[in-house]
Amino acid sequence: MNILVTGASKGIGRAIAQELKSCGNVYVTSRNEDALKSLNCSGYFVCDLANRDDLVRLGDFIEEKRIDVLINNAGEYIYSSVDDNKIEDLEHIISVNLQAPIYLTGRAVPYMKNKKWGRVVNVGSISGVMGEAGASMYSSTKSGLIGFSKAVGLEVAQAGITVNTINPGWVDTELGNGSIDDSEFSQDEILDCIPQRRFVAPQEVAGLVKYLISEEAKGITGQSINLCAGLSVGI
Repeated sequence: MNILVTGASKGIGRAIAQELKSCGNVYVTSRNEDALKSLNCSGYFVCDLANRDDLVRLGDFIEEKRIDVLINNAGEYIYSSVDDNKIEDLEHIISVNLQAPIYLTGRAVPYMKNKKWGRVVNVGSISGVMGEAGASMYSSTKSGLIGFSKAVGLEVAQAGITVNTINPGWVDTELGNGSIDDSEFSQDEILDCIPQRRFVAPQEVAGLVKYLISEEAKGITGQSINLCAGLSVGI
């Protein structure tokens, strides 16, 4: 396997990159070169997914390395009421959270089709399943990933390619903790709303990714899988 993990410098992406080293050649990308180097993977590509030229060059990298497992993990979170959303924030979050995964998948699929095997895993969010007040831009982009996975999963099913979305709930990462700081709720109040009364560990997401790219999971495609400590079920 030749694997690419976006947003690999920290949090979930870093855990995924480390977990998948035993599966094949792992390539990583983010804006932080030092963090990418410290992962000691097969290679890295410094890239800002919101920059069109960088995104196109990353597509070239995907073709050069013959990526057959694409993990679209990179994401941005913006907390803002709907009547305070700024156009520049909207353009940025759509670029990173939705446009980049769609474009990069398109660059990876031709090689996967030729090989008659491939895996795409999109890291969404439970906010894309349930909605999150005060984060409509974020929820919209993550919901978009679910629809994208369903559509492309259908499109490439006969080519031996699977496409799925994992929707983590509150995860114990820098991004997760930062979103708590941005919200109007305390950590204890958020924990009270989670049935298991805990945050998901990044390693749990990484473990599910590892399963979804395996042969044992070849029958799972176009699916939206909630990994949220019960948050999507109810209180």
